[in-house]
Amino acid sequence: MAVASDDSTDVEKLYQYGENLNESQDKSQNLKDYEGIIEAAKGSIKAKQLAAQLIPRFFKYFPSLSERAIFAHFDLCEEEELGVRVQAIRGLPLFCKDTPEYVSKIVDILGQLLTAGENVERDAVHKALLSLLRQDVKASLTSLFKHIGSTEEPCTDEIIREKVLCFVRDKVFPLKAELLKPQEQMERHITDLVKKSLQDVTGAEFKLFMDFLRSLSLFGQKASAERVQELIEIIEEQADLDAQFDVSDGDHIDRLISCLYMALPLFKRGASNSKFLNYLNKHIIPVFDKIPEERKLDLLKNLAEFSPYATPQDSRQLLPAVVQLLKKYVPRRRTGEEMNFTYVECLLYTFHHLAYKTPNATNSLCGYKIVTGQPSDRLGEDFSDYYKDFMERLSTLEDLSRATSKKLTQGITEHNKAMAAAKTEEAKDIVKTQKQNAATGLRTCNNILAMTQPLHSKSPSFIGDQKINLSWKKAAKPSGPPTAASSGGKRIAGDANGSSTNTNKRGRAAGGMQNQLVNKALEGLSRGGGRTGGSSRAWGGQRGRGRGRGRGTGRGYR
Repeated sequence: MAVASDDSTDVEKLYQYGENLNESQDKSQNLKDYEGIIEAAKGSIKAKQLAAQLIPRFFKYFPSLSERAIFAHFDLCEEEELGVRVQAIRGLPLFCKDTPEYVSKIVDILGQLLTAGENVERDAVHKALLSLLRQDVKASLTSLFKHIGSTEEPCTDEIIREKVLCFVRDKVFPLKAELLKPQEQMERHITDLVKKSLQDVTGAEFKLFMDFLRSLSLFGQKASAERVQELIEIIEEQADLDAQFDVSDGDHIDRLISCLYMALPLFKRGASNSKFLNYLNKHIIPVFDKIPEERKLDLLKNLAEFSPYATPQDSRQLLPAVVQLLKKYVPRRRTGEEMNFTYVECLLYTFHHLAYKTPNATNSLCGYKIVTGQPSDRLGEDFSDYYKDFMERLSTLEDLSRATSKKLTQGITEHNKAMAAAKTEEAKDIVKTQKQNAATGLRTCNNILAMTQPLHSKSPSFIGDQKINLSWKKAAKPSGPPTAASSGGKRIAGDANGSSTNTNKRGRAAGGMQNQLVNKALEGLSRGGGRTGGSSRAWGGQRGRGRGRGRGTGRGYR
């Protein structure tokens, strides 16, 4: 009874303090009343709940007590009793209503409170943060992004970082039209914050941020060439194009492939791809044999899709390496070994588009005699052996492609019969996947034949448009169960009877809209859990830009 009486007395005192302050014309004279409210934050549960309402309500009138008041309120945010914590969290935005200089500090605290385990508590944090974002979006975003971190201000608590990142993704980005006002100024501000945060991100986080930046009016379809180039430069930096390439660094290869794919839509908008092409020419193609097999196809596919947007100068520099790779994968005579038709399709497509930009460069590479009137025509030199070699390879390639096409066509007929005879859904799914494999292989062979035919003349015509539809862009979506051939609706590369060696290589989904590496990276950004420990991160699931990170030991309110 004594305890209950004490609780009642504490609450009565608080009501009296609050009533005194409400009635006072000059509230700054009621210092003792406000001190009493602050002290009550150490009392009973009911007293703490009431104090959590009163402390922020009268905060602006007592600047001399601001530090005591705000620290007492922060302590209430960590109380064991859920009701006290929720009430305290709801009161945090009120500190900033008339004292906006506290926005950054309160947002910082709310960012740390995103680790709350109870739904009602977490919901209160979300509402409080959104309230402050609407009050001062610039200060709030700046404070939130400090938890995501940068080289200058590294994040020290990985769990908080994860929660803040998820809040930004789920709550802030979808409200960009409402929050980012004035639009141009705030889009630039959040772009600068994102760019700083990209210094140490996972592949999933990088894609998240890039998708967001592309959604801004600043970088939209009407954006200037300068703005589009800014996005390319962000991707170039993430791809580490200034670093020496280490063929054993799988993380760098994965990052490079994903960045190449993300950059492609920007090249279609006129951005320069010179830095990427130069890096491929200087670092990747010379060691192509040493690159893991599962990475080669993605690199060649990206190279093929880049080639229509290469400048004449870049085309001239890159063409010799492409011709050498083409000769590597297209034998001069039939050897009995299997040919990787998809590799050849990529390389032929690249060859055509590069040669279209600088046709006379093929004179000294393939023995052609294309006259442009420039010294680089080299018409006075004898490259007849090169021409003979190239023609023999083209003929061999055509023979193999026709033979394979015939087998694939026969295979599709057999698959149709097998489908009619299949008794179970599982058997039908297997046959359907085999048929799709054959159809993809057939498209590959048809593309090869379409690209070799114009190359037989000594003055050939090069395909400079996109009338050739690359085979992986037309792949049907498998409806069968997840298998090595059909998992996730990925492109099936290769034919059904093994005449291509790239059946299980990484690919893109139908329509070329998604890269397998990006899909894999997206799995690293979960909605629920925090991160595990670790001092560095890899592109697939961890950040990894050459820096370790420590662990925070507390929230650091003070």
